[in-house]
Amino acid sequence: MQKRGIMVDLDIKDRKILYQLDLNCRQSNKQIGRKVALSRQVVEYRIKKMEEEKVINNYYTVIDAYKLGLMLYRYYINLQTVSKKKKQEIIDHFINYKKISTISTAKGLYDLIVVFWVDDISDFYEFWKKSLEKYGSIFSDRFFSLYIHGRGYPLNFLLFNDTDTVKPIKVDSFGIIKNITIDEIDYKLLNQISLNARITSVDLSNILGCSSQNVVYRMDKLEKNGLIQSYRTAIDFSILGYYLFKVNIILKDYSKRMQIIKQFEQSPFVNYFSASFGLCDLEFEFIVRDADHLIDIIDKISDKYPDAIRNYDYYSDIKNYKETFLPELND
Repeated sequence: MQKRGIMVDLDIKDRKILYQLDLNCRQSNKQIGRKVALSRQVVEYRIKKMEEEKVINNYYTVIDAYKLGLMLYRYYINLQTVSKKKKQEIIDHFINYKKISTISTAKGLYDLIVVFWVDDISDFYEFWKKSLEKYGSIFSDRFFSLYIHGRGYPLNFLLFNDTDTVKPIKVDSFGIIKNITIDEIDYKLLNQISLNARITSVDLSNILGCSSQNVVYRMDKLEKNGLIQSYRTAIDFSILGYYLFKVNIILKDYSKRMQIIKQFEQSPFVNYFSASFGLCDLEFEFIVRDADHLIDIIDKISDKYPDAIRNYDYYSDIKNYKETFLPELND
């Protein structure tokens, strides 16, 4: 794993503010202040300090793009020995594809993780064929996985510890397909707030060329129909002394699937869950202190359900080169 840089030790007040920001970063500082028993000015000062210390990197919007008829295809790719230049060339090749959701590198099991937005299988297949023609001889292994549906959880580890079990008060849910039609202004609005969730309605109105009242109306409608799931906060967990790990689980007893999911959901360190088809049955994302901490969480659940999990693997040191919540609009 990568070495940690300068560590930041947050007190309980900072943790409560960060927790509230991640629940809904579009809350005003005054609203957050009421919930954490601090004045608006103190909340504003503490948020600015966390931004300056790079604890907070960004604010983003969780969008359920499945409701627009999109699906997520993912390839885990291992490379033969190549130069850094060639590896970057491959990464750039994927970055330049408009329907890339995420391109990232990791250490351990996989060299590249490439996630695609797919609305037309023929269009995707043409791109994938060209990718194989160009770089297929360098791919030593590739594993396919299809996202079915997923859930995102609050950052409960900020307020709780190993001995606590939690029941999330708010859960993001996506991938339960229900086609919704939106116009181009809605689509542009979603793209604007996807990586800048705290942008004001006034600034959005100037960008989109419509009134701020119309922006508020549109956002309210997008929230009600489930396209907008939540407004969250991008945090550098390593600065806080934590690492993000992704875990792939293959079940031995599939009938225990819901029990396993519910057990993992009760951990304050779980960040994300998805059901998938292909590489594994269940995928979880955890924010933990180290690999031993992660293994301890999984072992406790394996002990409770000794015949449910066949095996699992995990990886960390994830570096994102591109991340989008919607594909780019066609020219």
